[in-house]
Amino acid sequence: MGRAGEIVIWAATTLAGLYLLLLAGGFVFQRSLMYSPDPVERAPAVDGVPIQVVHVDTADGERLVAWYLPPKDGRPVILFFDGKGGSLSVQKGRWRRIAKAGVGFLAPAYRGYSGSTGRPSEAGLHEDARAAYDWLAKRYAPDQIVVHGFSLGSGVAVKLATERPARALVLEAPYTAAVDVAADRAPFVPVRLLMRDQLRSRDWIGQVRVPVLVVHGDRDSVIDVRYGERLYALARQPKRFERMHGSDHSTLVRDGVYDRIWRFLGVTPADQEKRAAA
Repeated sequence: MGRAGEIVIWAATTLAGLYLLLLAGGFVFQRSLMYSPDPVERAPAVDGVPIQVVHVDTADGERLVAWYLPPKDGRPVILFFDGKGGSLSVQKGRWRRIAKAGVGFLAPAYRGYSGSTGRPSEAGLHEDARAAYDWLAKRYAPDQIVVHGFSLGSGVAVKLATERPARALVLEAPYTAAVDVAADRAPFVPVRLLMRDQLRSRDWIGQVRVPVLVVHGDRDSVIDVRYGERLYALARQPKRFERMHGSDHSTLVRDGVYDRIWRFLGVTPADQEKRAAA
């Protein structure tokens, strides 16, 4: 073998070694890539919204921090699951819009987020969801509870909706499966073999037997709208798809997602009721 052949073999061996090292690192640290928790607990500071801080204990021994706002009489209450970088304190616009409609909410911080104990994982997030639902179900009938998941939380919400009764399921910027998004972004990596927390909403959505609303921005730069469309196609009737033209992943609240949610739920915002009665 000549010198050139030896160089080719050396280069190929080096590249293969680097590739395997990259795979090993990605496998070991994958949850650090998938979850971006802010562990700091912050007090609610949303002008005019009397949010309460409550604690929810999970079946596996963790304690979750959750923000809670009781609904007005006759209004639903939303059980909200946030995205991968979710922090209760950064969703002020969301909480204001819910409160303005007279609707209530319970927003648990996943384990490891916003003061909750533990570390996030798919199994852990599902435990968090069950515990939060059970806390809420002690206070409200299932036909008052709306399960709502945004981004990462959409998979948590879909799974919960197969296990617990509710009024409706709202999915905001959802995916078919977290592993589908990851595999599309890294086509040269065997993601489907290596990814632990795959959150396969597409495998669960057909088991959901409550009305489903899917809302997705057609300029979503994080989870492309085609994932929401595919998930919607797998859902049972009754269902509705709301395509928000020009909206990105993080602009849905600003762009009017709650107007669409209230229409879907048949909720007239409290301020509109006051004007009609005047």
